[in-house]
Parts: sequence; structure tokens; C-alpha cells
Amino acid sequence: MSSRDTHTGRSNLFVRVYRFYAEGFRSMTTGRYLWAMIIIKLIILFFVFKLLFFPDILSRDYDNDEDRAAAVRRALVERGR
Repeated sequence: MSSRDTHTGRSNLFVRVYRFYAEGFRSMTTGRYLWAMIIIKLIILFFVFKLLFFPDILSRDYDNDEDRAAAVRRALVERGR
């Protein structure tokens, strides 16, 4: 029995799970290409969503941080009423 097999407990479980996934990704061929495509697609989607659907309204409407903070405070107080 090796020294790493004599240890039991949570850390050993995490190490075994990490090694399981690391070995699986290391031996992939087609899967690597698919994971790369998924990651690229997600990056593009989030970039487009950020640009089109989440504009930075505070920086557009206010010139400095103090004005932005005051606007956020006002909105939170009004919403709480």
C-alpha cells in the first residue's frame, strides 16, 4: 500500500475526484474539441449579452461616482416605500 492510499477522509476523496476528472480530460480526443466549442460559445454569448442587454446606464446618465451613488440610494429608498 502506498502512502497516499493509507490516508482516509475528505481530502483523499477530493484528491481522487480531481484525479478522476483530470485523467478523463487528459485522455479525451473529440471531447476536447467539443469543450472548446462550448467555452467559445459561452464567451461570445456573454459578451453579446453584456453589450446589448446590460448597458451601463449609471455611467451614461451621471458624471461622477457621488452622483451615481446618490441615484442608487434614491432608487433603493423609493423601492422600499
